[in-house]
Amino acid sequence: MATRKSNRTGRRSFDGSILGRLDKSSHKAVSAEESPHPAGTQSRETGSTVAVLTRRSLIGLLVGLVALLGLSALAVAQDSAALPPLPNVIDARVTVAPERARLVVDLADRTDFSFVSLDEPRRLAVDVRAGTFSVPDPEGTLAEDGLISAYVIEQAAADRVRTTLTLATPAQVQQAYVLDAFDGQPARLVVDIIPATDDEFAANVERDLAASEQAQPAASTPAGGSELPIASKPLIVIDPGHGGIDSGAETAQGVKEKDIVLAFSLRLQELLVASGRFDVALTREDDSYLRLEERVDLARSNKADLFISIHADSFQQPEIRGASVYTRDENATDVLDKVLADNENASDVIAGFAMPTTMAPEVVDILLDLMRREMRVQSFMAAQSIVHQLEPSVALRRFPVRQADFFVLQAPDVPSVLVELGFLSNASDIANLMQSDWRDRTAEAIARGISTYFDSLEEEL
Repeated sequence: MATRKSNRTGRRSFDGSILGRLDKSSHKAVSAEESPHPAGTQSRETGSTVAVLTRRSLIGLLVGLVALLGLSALAVAQDSAALPPLPNVIDARVTVAPERARLVVDLADRTDFSFVSLDEPRRLAVDVRAGTFSVPDPEGTLAEDGLISAYVIEQAAADRVRTTLTLATPAQVQQAYVLDAFDGQPARLVVDIIPATDDEFAANVERDLAASEQAQPAASTPAGGSELPIASKPLIVIDPGHGGIDSGAETAQGVKEKDIVLAFSLRLQELLVASGRFDVALTREDDSYLRLEERVDLARSNKADLFISIHADSFQQPEIRGASVYTRDENATDVLDKVLADNENASDVIAGFAMPTTMAPEVVDILLDLMRREMRVQSFMAAQSIVHQLEPSVALRRFPVRQADFFVLQAPDVPSVLVELGFLSNASDIANLMQSDWRDRTAEAIARGISTYFDSLEEEL
């Protein structure tokens, strides 16, 4: 960053040539004819007057200079105060897979960023506005089968730290956003990268080159948004668990699961709608009770593209905490998962699906089995995408993608996941669930996960 320089021309007043000119102009020259004294003699009065005038002039000059320097110093201080110091880049890490990569940059504070696609060789350059960096490993090589083969972090300018990612194959930024610091974690820039075609990469190089001439920072990808286009608006059905006479889990202080998950679901709906990419419906928008099969039927009858049920349960072991995402499987991941599913399923009388009467039962069974397999694959993809976005934002359970036999996840034709926001039996989770900034951060992460899931479906088409 260019350092602002104050106008210090007043300092030249200490130069002897200026002082000399002032000495000569501070008294009137006296001719021999005007002098009352003989030539060759000097009046002591005149000499004294000249000396007094000279001293007064110097004193006045020095006072003026001190005032001027003080004003200049004040202006510099005000300029410095108006411009906050640039943050330090604390650390950076790159994770890669054949179909996905992620750059996470840890920052001492939020800051602007930009990114650009470069060719010959193919690279992605990600700049953050920062004054310094203290990354322990500023360069390295990565797995051979990943999208990125190497990275280098450097101080590209006084106000800019650059991470250059060398691409093994054409790739593009899917989304990029900055997270605020939380729970002792620093602020973070997260950049998700996915494969691109040769034509897409070439178009991005041309687009980014034109955009770079305007030197504008990039805007964070909004929650639920993407840097990629989407062909249509998928319908997301959000299911706030419980409601009405069914309060769900409850704390000793009277905090009810049904209220927490409804408020959270409304916020998630708001984010997804604001992204402009999705149509969103809720199974309930108030404190009403719905049977489990009604929730599933709403998703199926409206041909939802994704069903997401929101919960915040409790367990007898208060040390268990953290968010997790479930897909359906008759064989639960562990005992806790089976208990959670049994508790949820017990809140209603299980009803079966109406089967077509014109097909033989064995044919129906085969078709349903095929549909369920496909939906389970897609459900697992959705769960992974959501967890991938939750990871840098909130505390997760160990192995956060889990399986259990939740009834609301059994629709054979709608990808379905259940999100456990946390546990009302854990003090830390309760504190988080009661904080609006935590709920906002978590809802934004889930919205990003939903968006990346549909991006992945677009890639397969």
